[in-house]
Amino acid sequence: MHRSRSLRRLDRVTPNNRHTVHYKRRSASLPHCAICRSELNGISTANRGRSTASNSRKFGGVLCASCSATVIKLASRIEHGEMKMNDIGVRERAFVLQMVSH
Repeated sequence: MHRSRSLRRLDRVTPNNRHTVHYKRRSASLPHCAICRSELNGISTANRGRSTASNSRKFGGVLCASCSATVIKLASRIEHGEMKMNDIGVRERAFVLQMVSH
């Protein structure tokens, strides 16, 4: 269990002057947008549980507002025949497929 680097190693000196290693769980990083990699806004940093972290909109907690808007625009353009799936970038393609299938 302690050989894994999922736990931080903290060198501590106990009151009787012994050097020990304490192990502490690493803190979770802030969530990022899956397309542009920017930090997501509107997610509390105090309690980062998955149930309280996501916004209640399409792609909430996964994409930022500007990227989700472009995905919705691209999906509507594909549905109306103005664009083809090959014209879309690789990162946006999976999210556009989700929008088109629903």
